[in-house]
Amino acid sequence: MARKSSIDRLPENVKAYVTGLLADGKMTLDELIADLQARFPEEAAADALPSRSAVHRYGAKLERRLAAIRASTEAAKIIRAQAGDGEDARSEALTALIQTELFEAILDVQEASADEIDPAERVGMLSSAAKNVATLTRSSVALKRYQAEVAAKMAAEAAAAAVSGAQAEGLTPEQAARVGAEVAKRIQIYLPDNGR
Repeated sequence: MARKSSIDRLPENVKAYVTGLLADGKMTLDELIADLQARFPEEAAADALPSRSAVHRYGAKLERRLAAIRASTEAAKIIRAQAGDGEDARSEALTALIQTELFEAILDVQEASADEIDPAERVGMLSSAAKNVATLTRSSVALKRYQAEVAAKMAAEAAAAAVSGAQAEGLTPEQAARVGAEVAKRIQIYLPDNGR
């Protein structure tokens, strides 16, 4: 197995400091290196601090992961805010988060060198990930089917209520049916998976 990166070999407090600075994104790499050398003079004197290129590589990986986390979190918030519980929005958000994590894990396996992960082990990991993706896909398809059924039921109930109300107001059955159909069509605009 290959050696850990110079960032991963740092003492935990130094690694946490580097991670915090990178996540904050307010410093250039040169400023960050200078800050590390000033803040941790013993490590700097022992040449134990990471190089500029190591910090850059670590920062790129960190940014990719942070972007994925931000996107998943935002998607889950939007789903939760926009969809009612009847559509099982939490399951959809959870599925999206798990898919993001699997994607990140697959990227990590692909980025790992042959020294870090045995090729046979890599194939096993990717095979396991593929099975998990297939399971998530089946789950997602079943969830979409359920959501479509809920949407259709909601539209039918709204149409029936509109027909009933229209007939109570004196419309003919044909007129009431047209009102009900129009209500069902308009309700579809506001339901999930409406194609917008």
